[in-house]
Amino acid sequence: MRVSRLVAGVLLSGLLSASAGAQPWVERSNAYTQKLLNVALRHDPEAASSQGLAAFDLQIAQPSYADELQARRESEAVLAELRQALASEGQPQVKQDLQILLSRSELALRSQEWQWKHVVVFRNASSYVFERIHDLLGDQVAAERRPAAVVRLRKYAGLEPGVRPIAELLKEKTEREMALPGAVFPSKNEIEVELGRNQNYLNGMRDLLDRYGLAEGQEPLARLSEQLQAYDSWVRATLLPHARADFRLPPEQYALNLEEYGIDLPPAQLVEQAHQAFTEIQAEMSALATRIAKRRGLSSSDYRAVMAALKQEQLSGEAILPFYQQRLKAIEELIRQHELLTLPKRPAVIQLATAAETASQPAPHMQPPPFLHNTGQRGAFVLPLVIPGGARYDDFTFDAAAWTLTAHEARPGHELQFDSMLEQGVSLARALYAFNSTNVEGWGLYSEWMMLPYMPEEGQLVSLDYRLLRAARAFLDPELQSGKITPEEAFRVLQQDVVCSRAMATQEVERYTYRGPGQACSYFYGYTQLRALRRDTEAKLGSRFHAKAFHDFILAQGLLPTGLLRKAVDEEFIPSQQASR
Repeated sequence: MRVSRLVAGVLLSGLLSASAGAQPWVERSNAYTQKLLNVALRHDPEAASSQGLAAFDLQIAQPSYADELQARRESEAVLAELRQALASEGQPQVKQDLQILLSRSELALRSQEWQWKHVVVFRNASSYVFERIHDLLGDQVAAERRPAAVVRLRKYAGLEPGVRPIAELLKEKTEREMALPGAVFPSKNEIEVELGRNQNYLNGMRDLLDRYGLAEGQEPLARLSEQLQAYDSWVRATLLPHARADFRLPPEQYALNLEEYGIDLPPAQLVEQAHQAFTEIQAEMSALATRIAKRRGLSSSDYRAVMAALKQEQLSGEAILPFYQQRLKAIEELIRQHELLTLPKRPAVIQLATAAETASQPAPHMQPPPFLHNTGQRGAFVLPLVIPGGARYDDFTFDAAAWTLTAHEARPGHELQFDSMLEQGVSLARALYAFNSTNVEGWGLYSEWMMLPYMPEEGQLVSLDYRLLRAARAFLDPELQSGKITPEEAFRVLQQDVVCSRAMATQEVERYTYRGPGQACSYFYGYTQLRALRRDTEAKLGSRFHAKAFHDFILAQGLLPTGLLRKAVDEEFIPSQQASR
């Protein structure tokens, strides 16, 4: 049963006002954002719960085409209100936030309309359930909230009055899409690979129930597991025979993906820039590898051979986490010493992933904190170590790699980026609706660049190798989607030129072909935009430019899109610095 619009509005109103602090414009902006949030949270209560709103913990979505239609009608009504407000709003920051809300929502509606008309989505029921149970079962989730996971399991299995099994609902949505004329089916590889990993999700839920002492959840999980396995059998028998051998998306859909990820550059232009950067980075790596090889007495000075030698210095088991924690302390000291930005006093969180968590997200990542109702939870830098099938990464757990990964995911990267928004009371439009991969990952890669001069040479080489990977992503992803190259050719570039493990290369190619085509381009694009913004700012300020002031200003803006961020720097930051002594 969904919470009523009035209750949701009252609940969110208190929370949003509390997060706004003493900034009146933020309160005004959040009042507009609340209108959209009320719609979103009514139709996706699990998302509300993941944002810290415990009142939604016992509720689940009932995904159906009818529900999507109703949510769309409600969203369009709110957008009409926001367009009227934009025409009369006089506060510049609020106008920016209204533009963010409208732009993001209108793009989402365009993407939804395309999907409704053309696309058959492969919905992996096992991962769907795992992610929503995992949201409630974590060390940073209050103990009194965790039993709600058992209620969710019962509802997903259809064991509570008024709800249908989630597997049935997802099956019905897929059947409707399969009846579309000329429907674009998912790729065969996507379905086969994901189905092959589903036992990890089932095992992961059992482990979570054990870890948090929720034995009463094992029985509904057993019933649900039967339904999920039956769903997988239906997928193999009904959907898989229609799957495409070709993973490529229709060009219109790929263009929408790029736009959603914040990339407003034509793919051909992005590919050209990325190829050029790839060659330039390789040259930098070659010069650095020569020095490292000479100092270490290595037989080859080729950067690939030097990278392979550095990867031999693997950490394992219990040594990994404390090593990364110590590396973070070293980076923080460098940030203070060189006055790069303002650090908070609280410690950052780093943790290792389980097998199920790795199946869900097989790359190192930041798990953001809840923004709507945060009671002290923080973002966590999560390190995956294995992928299902036994393949192992050697890309993250060696000494020299810890420099750049910690800079990207923890500090000065995503951990600081996300948690500083909570601490500074940034508007929810900027924290939630401005969120796209270009804004987020651009800062992460820029953070690596920021710290590179202060790393030892081995750390610098790995940091350049990771920058090389981001440039490779920006041409491999679109070239795979256009058919210019094959997955085998992408594997060759990743394993030979970027020196990725087979496991890392596998998750990369999955990313370009079905996990999120277009997303991988956002790192390189966002980074180049930030570098260009900094160059232009330095040119205008000259000796008055200070990195700490610039970085603190960028973080204080939340997740402004690149165009609005440049506008804020030009109209606010530069004049303030020019006026200062």
